[in-house]
Amino acid sequence: MSVGSVGVLGAGTMGTGIAQIAALGGFETRIYDAFPDAAQASTVRLGEALANGVDRGRWGEKEAEAAAGRATPVESLADLAGCELVIEAAPEDVRLKRELFAATAAACGAETVLASNTSSLRVVEIAVGVPGPERVVGMHFFNPPALMKLVEIVATPESSDRALTTATEVAARMGRSPIRAKDSPGFVANRLSRPFFLESLRMLGDGVADAATIDRAVRGAGFRMGPFELIDLIGLDVNLEIARSFYRQGGEPERWRPSPIQERLVAEGKLGRKNGAGYYSYPRPEDAAASDAPPTELLPRLYAQIANEAAFAREEEIASPEDMETAMRLGFNWPQGPIAITEQLGPARAVDLLEALRAERGEAYRPAPLLVAEAGA
Repeated sequence: MSVGSVGVLGAGTMGTGIAQIAALGGFETRIYDAFPDAAQASTVRLGEALANGVDRGRWGEKEAEAAAGRATPVESLADLAGCELVIEAAPEDVRLKRELFAATAAACGAETVLASNTSSLRVVEIAVGVPGPERVVGMHFFNPPALMKLVEIVATPESSDRALTTATEVAARMGRSPIRAKDSPGFVANRLSRPFFLESLRMLGDGVADAATIDRAVRGAGFRMGPFELIDLIGLDVNLEIARSFYRQGGEPERWRPSPIQERLVAEGKLGRKNGAGYYSYPRPEDAAASDAPPTELLPRLYAQIANEAAFAREEEIASPEDMETAMRLGFNWPQGPIAITEQLGPARAVDLLEALRAERGEAYRPAPLLVAEAGA
């Protein structure tokens, strides 16, 4: 399908960012919000962001002016008729998203591909009741869309090749790097990042090291931010709700159990940077013990769980190994993806570490059958 027009449902931060890169990609871009003033405000913010991009040398003035001219606020869903692709960027409420898609399908006709930017809901659940569910896919952009290159193209069991190809080609024309993902909890990047947070929290709880030491060790391995710095940036409450959602959707596997440390801190009102206190206090002073050497078992233990989650994900075929690598490099700025981490540590060493931890600490460390098989190969 040749796409000339893209609709965006929702004029918040994500919707505005998606509309910006759609307009820069050459698409006529129509922005709809249930509150017309919000759609108008979105185009103003979009224009300001384009102007800022010119100042920073990210694109030229003519390119920015042309993109701004392609972005238009609309007052009704009927105004999206003629859009070959409509991307939903509404709040994470499955009923709201279903209602939006059903109304959009009625307004736009049978050929329009409907894509959800959901990060935490199953796309197949959003497609319930939509005429022609084969045209519904996920297009999970990362925040902020103008800077983050990754887009996860999520396939439900009913998504057609036409719909998936359309979403993939549009993402590429937006200047993003699309990967294909199975419609499973967290898709790819958020799924594979689970042990980065949860195992770090377990090591903190076990007394392996404090938060600052774990963060320094992880940064020293080439990661842009340590796990606790990143949780503080995301928000402890947001990170905890993601953990709870994974735990529920995955059938409550022990390796995904939310951390009691995080539960306690959130209950105490420590939410991270946004309210000045999380794993660190803000404004944050320089690390006082930056020269301390981290425990030697810290990184191997973290890497073993990263390798283990990647093995479970490969068993479930949530994405190709190549797309898993891309997801973590572009979605979380990891220096290397989980497959490379598995190779670096070695499957045999990963399984030995996991079995020792399992004997001491329980089923959170049960090795994936695929990893065990690779260890014995």
